Amino acid sequence: MAISASLVKELREITGAGMMDCKKALEETNGNVDQAVKLLKEKGQATLDKKAGRIAAEGVIGSYIHNNKIGVIVEINTETDFSANTDTVKNFARDIAMHIAASSPLYISEEDADEADIAEQREILIKQAINEANANMPEDKKKMIAEKKVEGRLKKYMSEVCLLDQAYIKNPDQTVEQYLRDTANSVGENIKIRRFARFEVGEGLEKKEEDFAAEVASQMNA
Repeated sequence: MAISASLVKELREITGAGMMDCKKALEETNGNVDQAVKLLKEKGQATLDKKAGRIAAEGVIGSYIHNNKIGVIVEINTETDFSANTDTVKNFARDIAMHIAASSPLYISEEDADEADIAEQREILIKQAINEANANMPEDKKKMIAEKKVEGRLKKYMSEVCLLDQAYIKNPDQTVEQYLRDTANSVGENIKIRRFARFEVGEGLEKKEEDFAAEVASQMNA
């Protein structure tokens, strides 16, 4: 049967697998998404998980400077020097540097997040939820409800500050992690975003308000 683009997109959103892997899985399962998910876990995802366990000690440095106002450097690790020098990996490194310039992540993943920052955000979100509660509600009940609400809000916060969880600026339909997975599948090697640094002129100083990040994003999507 013919596999529609929308069906492939749906499967990619569920699994994060590459486009061609999704299409092949759907063809093998006659368009059954549930069976295709299972197949990708058994074949595609298992292959990716196997790659993820291999050492990635080679790599490339990606960089991007926007109007001499924002600068980003990012280290991308690969398993071999050969793959590090391919256009696929070099373009990936530059794309990620541009994304960081536009989206200002604080961490690569939730595992890298500062525990003190998470605790502080949790307290802020709990207080916000308590303030939203009915004024006549007992304080202990307010806090109980607030703590239930905070998990979803904290997850949203983490998706905004963790690079891998952010919607990729050039294709908001996929996350940066999904773009990373697609690139790893494309080169057939484990690829990791190891570290990055983002600099913005005057950051932390009092100055005229200018949204350089939005400017970078608009140029990337032009």
